[in-house]
Amino acid sequence: MYSILFQNNDFLVINKAAGIGFHDEDGVDGICSIVRKDIGRLVFPVHRLDKVTSGLLLLAKSSEAAAKLAKLFELHEIQKYYLGIIDSKPKKKQGLVKGDMERSRRSMWRLTKTLTSPAVTQFFTQSIGDGKRLVVLKPHTGKTHQLRVALNSLGSPICGDPLYQSADAWKYDRAYLHAYCLQFTLDGEDFSFVADEFSGELFATPACKEALVAYAQPETLAWPKV
Repeated sequence: MYSILFQNNDFLVINKAAGIGFHDEDGVDGICSIVRKDIGRLVFPVHRLDKVTSGLLLLAKSSEAAAKLAKLFELHEIQKYYLGIIDSKPKKKQGLVKGDMERSRRSMWRLTKTLTSPAVTQFFTQSIGDGKRLVVLKPHTGKTHQLRVALNSLGSPICGDPLYQSADAWKYDRAYLHAYCLQFTLDGEDFSFVADEFSGELFATPACKEALVAYAQPETLAWPKV
């Protein structure tokens, strides 16, 4: 369900499994309630992960720590990196996806050509065979479904995504989006976390594991200009 990767007096970092909701829903505890009950104290979310997304989630242990961490997010001083897998050729293999987002049908969002308050995402891809590509993504904003919409806008929705790859999602054992790495400085101390344990048949293939070596330190990649 989740594992605790790190904790101190201010916050804890967990590796959330795919399929666990963020909020309580229909009598089922979300991840914040689950962690609160397990550790016996309140936790304060400072960002969120979609239900289908696995990986790193940062939870504050006090309102004061939450305010500090939220400020870092606001100032774009927390670096986040995600992994995804796609099974169709994207319009471009690396670069920048930038545009406003607006609601579409059902619970979906779509990217527009306007730049009033744009979602900004950098990405690289590399082939892992069988028509699939491993993607590493770096969001600079925190919009709802941002990474899922960014890849969908390139004609390459995430494998197994029940919204944006709805016709073919049934082929896969999960939605292949994983919050892989978090880096930030808090009160003068540098923190870096990597969630390198994740579920999914595609992530477990030898080709994917080999490709992941190039993304072991995502901050060192030559990211496209924003």
